[in-house]
Amino acid sequence: MSTTRPGTMASVRDLDLLPKAHLHLHFTGSMSVPTLLEVAALEGVELPESLTDDIALDVPFDQRGWFRFQLLYDTARHAVRSEASLRLVVRRAAEDDAREGSRRLELQVDPTGYAAGVGGVQPALEIVLDAAREASEATGVQVGVIVAASRLKHPMDARALARLAARFAGDGPGRVIGFGLSNNERHGSTAEWEGAFRIARAAGLRSVPHGGELLGPDAVRVTLDALRPDRIGHGVRAAENPALVHEIAQRGVPLEVCPMSNVHLGVFRHPASVPLRTLTDAGVQVALGADDPLLFLSRLTDQYRLAREAHGFTDAELAGLAKASIAASFATHADKRAWAAEVDEWLARTDSPAAAPDR
Repeated sequence: MSTTRPGTMASVRDLDLLPKAHLHLHFTGSMSVPTLLEVAALEGVELPESLTDDIALDVPFDQRGWFRFQLLYDTARHAVRSEASLRLVVRRAAEDDAREGSRRLELQVDPTGYAAGVGGVQPALEIVLDAAREASEATGVQVGVIVAASRLKHPMDARALARLAARFAGDGPGRVIGFGLSNNERHGSTAEWEGAFRIARAAGLRSVPHGGELLGPDAVRVTLDALRPDRIGHGVRAAENPALVHEIAQRGVPLEVCPMSNVHLGVFRHPASVPLRTLTDAGVQVALGADDPLLFLSRLTDQYRLAREAHGFTDAELAGLAKASIAASFATHADKRAWAAEVDEWLARTDSPAAAPDR
């Protein structure tokens, strides 16, 4: 019989078989260490041991810690120098997600970071989009692309990027489905990027900015008011303000919560400190995401395992998280209904082999 007790370390249901959507994954950070080694071999690039030693990055919650994180991320990004590497990253991300039961991947990319090797920003984006379409067909995981501006660049650069993204707007695999804002949240004023999001929104792109990861509830408030998000990347610091959490729940704005990333970046000291229960108990729609598996060495299923082991989520509650991720995705209503039914089938099973408590 299938049973799970809150706080226990195992369940008979395999979390890799749980249908889910993956809504918070960055392009370079999506790579596994083996994929990065493939890219490095393809490009003839020598990598530092800190990217290949299979030791998860842990940094303090300060500017120095973020600088170390960003340095490693940029080092990995600079290894991706050609069309072949761009396509490889997308294909491997979809394959990795497929192994973890993902039905939908919404991959974030800033194409300006890969433009030099392929002749420009637009060619970089076109390659990623075409690779996403091919990966969708090959793996069965729908891959949509979110174009994300960087807070480290001028807001006018973000407007130019939004105009480019708008030219490829669409709903299906291999199209730009949303516009985001990422990188160091401490840099710049969020409202400065409102113009870029207005351009993207006019083209039908959804608004998916980061907010409330490095900064507290006030940053979430500004993100809500200035950028009118359809989803918020992270948003976990909203939990420090119960009234704000209630408003997020009432407005139906999903949060893309990345628990292991939060711990490794020092936002929270322990997995049990991530306020998953606070958010879900308040009715907030939470979609779990891996953020940057390359650096944190945890993928999508690991986030569900953390919810089970550190927060005592039952299999029924984990199924609820999976359904929330599907509902928060930008897939068609028909696909969402089909995948939600598959979640119900997973929960109804009583013969699934026991999942290992750790990998």
